[in-house]
Amino acid sequence: MKSNPLTSYGSTENPWRGPDGSVIACHEKLKVMAENLQELREMALGALEDAVLMGCSEDQVKAVFAEIINQLSTDFEPR
Repeated sequence: MKSNPLTSYGSTENPWRGPDGSVIACHEKLKVMAENLQELREMALGALEDAVLMGCSEDQVKAVFAEIINQLSTDFEPR
């Protein structure tokens, strides 16, 4: 069975970490991260299902999603 990143990250075994390696332990921050990941997953799944229903290759669409994610960056400076 595949691990679910929505439940594995932020756990004691696999915590979120800051740029300096410190563990993010704030309950509210962990809650926001979990909610954001769930929202992202639902949106991506909806787009993937639409693409497949329109006849697109699931693998190709997933590759495009990965490329989009890999190209993301933020203007925020690490703390």
